[in-house]
Amino acid sequence: MNRTDRLYAIVEELRAVAPRPRSARWLANRFEVSVRTVERDISALQQSGTPIYAEPGRTGGYCLDKAHTMPPVNLTPGEAVAMALALKHLEGTPFRAEGRSALRKLVAAMRQEDSAAAKNLAACVLLLGDGPIPPMPHVLHIRRVLRLRYTDREGTVTRREIEPLGYVGKPEHWYLIAWCRLRQEIRAFRTDRIVSFTATAEIPPRRQLRPEDLDIPHGDVHQLTLAG
Repeated sequence: MNRTDRLYAIVEELRAVAPRPRSARWLANRFEVSVRTVERDISALQQSGTPIYAEPGRTGGYCLDKAHTMPPVNLTPGEAVAMALALKHLEGTPFRAEGRSALRKLVAAMRQEDSAAAKNLAACVLLLGDGPIPPMPHVLHIRRVLRLRYTDREGTVTRREIEPLGYVGKPEHWYLIAWCRLRQEIRAFRTDRIVSFTATAEIPPRRQLRPEDLDIPHGDVHQLTLAG
């Protein structure tokens, strides 16, 4: 069991028996680690805000304040990325640091595979500038070939089959960056001009979205992270 899973399991074990305590030795035997490792894990949980306290005495141990804990959090990768984007609207407010801290706690509570998927999805989102960005009108599948009906700047509607690479957000608009099979090159599709789309079952070959592919000065491009 890796450390992230063990931290989550310790909280769930203490939640299940609360308000009764579990000793460090009992937890060490339960998770097949040393008492010192358990003590370090408990300290890390306490520092992250988990309400665990030590109860002294021969029958004492570690207790969880059940009244002040949340039930297990099962965010989807998309939900975690949506929260990271929402934090961009806290720029310049007194609550920016608190929002960043809350996101880190929620991501830490996710299942390991979901956390990894969320980080991969966040890596597909590039932002221009540091200011607020508009809501995204379409939520599109990154890992599937899409069939689009798209309106260009002249108002002409075309049908495209694309391999999504990621998103670029700027204060005015959102863009879906994709390999366009019609044009045989990387293209940017303004999401408010997408008339309709269908996600196919086809998984496209993996391509990496690089800032240099976008012809944008590197200093203006920021990759979204789940650190807030």
